[in-house]
Amino acid sequence: MKLRLPLFLEGDPGVGKTALATHVAAIMGIEPIRLQCYAGIDRAQAVYEWNFAKQLLHMRAEGNGTSVYTEEFLIARPILRAVRQQPSVLLIDEIDRADDEFEAFLLEMLEGRTLSIPDYRTIEIVEPPFVTLTSNGTREVHSALKRRCLYHWIDHPTSEREADIIRANVRELADGKLADDIARVVAELRTMPLTRAPGVAESIAFARAAVALQRNTVEEALEPALGLLVKQREDQELVSRRFRMGST
Repeated sequence: MKLRLPLFLEGDPGVGKTALATHVAAIMGIEPIRLQCYAGIDRAQAVYEWNFAKQLLHMRAEGNGTSVYTEEFLIARPILRAVRQQPSVLLIDEIDRADDEFEAFLLEMLEGRTLSIPDYRTIEIVEPPFVTLTSNGTREVHSALKRRCLYHWIDHPTSEREADIIRANVRELADGKLADDIARVVAELRTMPLTRAPGVAESIAFARAAVALQRNTVEEALEPALGLLVKQREDQELVSRRFRMGST
């Protein structure tokens, strides 16, 4: 944080990238402003939009002589909100879902310290927000954007660490060995050729289900709650064979 560089967090889905970014904001005592990326997102959707209904009503009432591109009609989207709020934490989630053009815009903003809004004005970023970008690695993010950031790969935690995380989030498992057993089984699942390996979020959800279903062992909870760990039919069949679920 002292370096004032954007933080680029990359790793498999569910390893806790967003949670880490949120925790950084909590350390700073700030509620993070989140921008969820998706295919086709552009500058306007991330920065601002105009209140067209209000603009139309204004033009009908006042005529065409007055400008409708003023602060009164501007709706701030996440990036503009983060620039205006000082200090602020901006979480740009799943940047790998966006396209090259949006990456180029982010790079321009991070390097130029300005934010241009057509028909309005160019805003100087006096104190830039602390920016955290996350990527699931579904596609390669441009190296120019990564070079501008402090890069950190987040791997799945060790079984011991994951058991501690489960205990911290599922207080009913604070004592006993069920949290350790869940972490061990999840670690085994991650060695299998699954379409998508379960992340920490899935481990916690499975642990909560085991408590709710009053199952005392992982094996007892696997069959009714397998869908919380693996989300593809083929993966579920593979896991069922590995753990001989449904066999007598």
